[in-house]
Amino acid sequence: MLAYVKRQDNTFGLEQRPKPKLDQDHVAVIRVISCSICGTDVRAYRFGSNKIDPDRIIGHEVTGEIIEISDDFKNVFSVGDHVAVAPAIGCGHCSYCMSGKTNMCDTLETIGFEYDGGFAEYMAIPRQAMLMDNVYRLPQDDNYTKYSLCEPLACTINAHTYLKIQESDSVVIFGSGIIGCLHAELALLAGAKNIIIVEPSEDRLKQAQDLLPQVSFINSSETDVETELFGITDNHGADVAVIACSVGSAQAQAMGLLAKCGRISLFGGLVGESNGFIDSNIVHYREISVYGVHASTPAQNKQAMKLLEEGKIDLEKYITRRFPLSEIDLAFQEASSGKAMKIVIENNNTDKGDNRG
Repeated sequence: MLAYVKRQDNTFGLEQRPKPKLDQDHVAVIRVISCSICGTDVRAYRFGSNKIDPDRIIGHEVTGEIIEISDDFKNVFSVGDHVAVAPAIGCGHCSYCMSGKTNMCDTLETIGFEYDGGFAEYMAIPRQAMLMDNVYRLPQDDNYTKYSLCEPLACTINAHTYLKIQESDSVVIFGSGIIGCLHAELALLAGAKNIIIVEPSEDRLKQAQDLLPQVSFINSSETDVETELFGITDNHGADVAVIACSVGSAQAQAMGLLAKCGRISLFGGLVGESNGFIDSNIVHYREISVYGVHASTPAQNKQAMKLLEEGKIDLEKYITRRFPLSEIDLAFQEASSGKAMKIVIENNNTDKGDNRG
């Protein structure tokens, strides 16, 4: 089968690999329908990654159809079931797993990192993923591709469990990419009073603006963000700030925009130096709550699926382009340009064809 692999020299490329089979550690095989490209994938593609072992098939935002299932799990799934996989797999035994925070597992293993991922024609499901309930059945649909975006939505849901947005809140989001937009979608569902996205790129801003007409946008390269935001919020400031980009200065700027008792989510991890962006006196005197967030739990992935199934969030509109697996290098080049909201790899025999603009 065709698969996209991290090579020994820290580059990535298509290779022929044996089709996976059932064994003691892998209890199902899926025909991959779709696997979307994540920002983490793009960073690994551009700069390499010491977190991914050589010869690993990458891709963790995956949907597929079960074509083989172990006897151990035939009472749970059947051949022909369409499924998605929450990629962060806990051990089930540590204190974090026991409390339901499997994404904080002491020995967390992830599809596309410790296990072969979804940029392939077929993917094996690890036994541990089944045991930890990371595999979930999708509703009957004529478009399973959109469910590959459940995982990034689940990660934003994880952040919002801490932020507890209310109808009276003003929410500012730094970054208008797919993650920033998903944070805005959840804030809209919560009924937030004001939702503002801050973005320095006019092209990216316009792209998000077309998708989220209910949201206010500030072009930080042309407008003073503080003046604009305090004008929108009647000088109150933001009750909630989300840093949906990997920019330390955005963390620092957002702190100055928060109202008293505000909450801030440092959603975007920083590459390299990460010290000195948070003013502890602001935290102290304004009683600010600062939250981190990493990955998501199986329950949050299922919650994301439910939001799609019920039509409360439309993830289809965020898919900029679809590419067949054979053109995945072109897909990564486009994703690396920063011009696409979300790019999805679809196998040639999927329900939606090879490549649509």
